[in-house]
Amino acid sequence: MTTSFEWSLPRGSIISGKWKQGSYRVERMLGEGANGKVFLVERAKYYYALKLGSDAVDLQSEVNVLQSIYKQKEKRGAKPGLFLVDVDDYRAADGKEYPFYVMRYIKGKTLSDYLQSQGKEWFPVVLYNLLGKLAELHEAGWSFGDLKVENVLVADYGRPELVDYGGATAFGKGVRQFTEIYDRGYWNAGTRISDARYDLFSFAVLCLKLQEGRRLAQLSSGLLPQTRTPDELAKLAATSAALKPLSGWLRKALYGEFASAREAAAAWQQWMHKSGAPSKASAPAPRWLKGLFALSAAVLATTIYLLLRTAS
Repeated sequence: MTTSFEWSLPRGSIISGKWKQGSYRVERMLGEGANGKVFLVERAKYYYALKLGSDAVDLQSEVNVLQSIYKQKEKRGAKPGLFLVDVDDYRAADGKEYPFYVMRYIKGKTLSDYLQSQGKEWFPVVLYNLLGKLAELHEAGWSFGDLKVENVLVADYGRPELVDYGGATAFGKGVRQFTEIYDRGYWNAGTRISDARYDLFSFAVLCLKLQEGRRLAQLSSGLLPQTRTPDELAKLAATSAALKPLSGWLRKALYGEFASAREAAAAWQQWMHKSGAPSKASAPAPRWLKGLFALSAAVLATTIYLLLRTAS
């Protein structure tokens, strides 16, 4: 999908707010979606993610989501941090005005890249934490809508963050944006009305995408629209070596049997305990840390050997 404006901003461009006069220097484009482009920008030596759109009403909906999350965290007594930094309009060189908002910049890798670089043993931990992120959003009255691998970034120690809130939709309304293969309507598993179960269905497909991406693509392309069912996805999970232990949980998510993301997260955590998967508190060590430990052990062994040799 493309945005309704095709121009881009080269590095060094300055985006200045019309009303608040905040100025941001463009470093590079981070990505683009159906309703805007996201840029990495710098201001006073701090980096942020700035989303520039063409439709003020559309972008305001995303701002409303972010503000709802912030208020929900405040209500629970949590420290929400610097989540939404700025909202303003930008007058471009073509004379038109484009709305934008600025968020804190999340430095991380996409979900698939993170698991590839750090190891599949991080899968249970990262996905459990992701369920917690979805629960926060749902408790503020929104579904994420367009949940997919590309819209999840993972920072150090398996901390996931949702990015691109263009599909976020208030509960009870039609989902604003979605990607077909993650959509329960595409699989004849329910409506496209926003609720917690919609995201949990997409979450289950995301698990399949991560572990059985090729087979999932083959399954999707090999079925007629009327023969796509959640049962086909459940069968795929049950025949996957990586997902078979989770097939019961995935079936419940695919059939909408979890009432909330909190309930789904609790069931996921129970599976982690039973299977011996590492918990959040005992997450696997990153590969670089394992390498550093091995190097330290080798240096220590060499030092002891040299000391003993000198002493003799």
